[in-house]
Amino acid sequence: MAKTKTTANPVSLPQDTNLASFLQVANSAPVLTAETEARLARQYRDNDDVDAARQLVVSQLRHVIHVAKSFTGYGLPVADLIQEGNIGLMKAVKNFDPDRGIRLVSYAVHWIKAEIYEYVLKNWKIVKVATTKAQRKLFFNLRKSRKSLSALTEQETQDLASDLDVPVKTVREMEQRLTSNDVAFDGQESDDDEFTTSPSAYLPDMRYNPEELVMKTETSDNNRDSLYAAIEDLDDRSKDILQRRWLSESKATLHELAAEYNVSAERIRQIEKRAMQKMKGQLAA
Repeated sequence: MAKTKTTANPVSLPQDTNLASFLQVANSAPVLTAETEARLARQYRDNDDVDAARQLVVSQLRHVIHVAKSFTGYGLPVADLIQEGNIGLMKAVKNFDPDRGIRLVSYAVHWIKAEIYEYVLKNWKIVKVATTKAQRKLFFNLRKSRKSLSALTEQETQDLASDLDVPVKTVREMEQRLTSNDVAFDGQESDDDEFTTSPSAYLPDMRYNPEELVMKTETSDNNRDSLYAAIEDLDDRSKDILQRRWLSESKATLHELAAEYNVSAERIRQIEKRAMQKMKGQLAA
């Protein structure tokens, strides 16, 4: 049976440490030689040495920072980008094979970028802008290809579609997603006189739809008929207690019914509970 390998503790930004301090710690971490890096990787792989994994992670933090800063144009906090990159780095360390003859940084950069890519796609807008592999590729390439804040020209659109081997229509759709703003579904209250329409305003009001009204009426009638049918199956005492406790305008108390039936209030409560359980079983059948 294979051993379960323990991953290193997450490398996160401490609550009492600002980003500048974290950057200083990351940039001052020692650069490992190829021999030291391979030795630590084997210790982690063969012996589950968490401290060896920690040393590998810390030695690569400067590369996480470098990659994360290239994504700052998406308006997301750089600390969050670095944190996501750290997650990718830890995954890379866990899966790194030192016997393949490559350096950890060459292997880890793909994991770091993948994790940041996913974070950007999930958090850049309320609605996820890219779901398929082709859309994800187009999203990031489109951001890089835009030479200004203005829309792509027809020639730029054609060139990008040709370079990425996607239809021109797909490029236009993605550009529209990138340039559109998030809108609250129910709208926002404003003191301005300007009228703004939210998406919810375009939905039809189904409260007075004849079909909906008929269905609600039939459902209500069926529920009422089922309820009274279940009550009729009870014995006279249980029926009387339920009707006077729940279906009468002036509801009787447990003590009033107890005095009338010459039993304790607890006994009335038990009868009421047993009758309700019986009715519940009939209604659920």
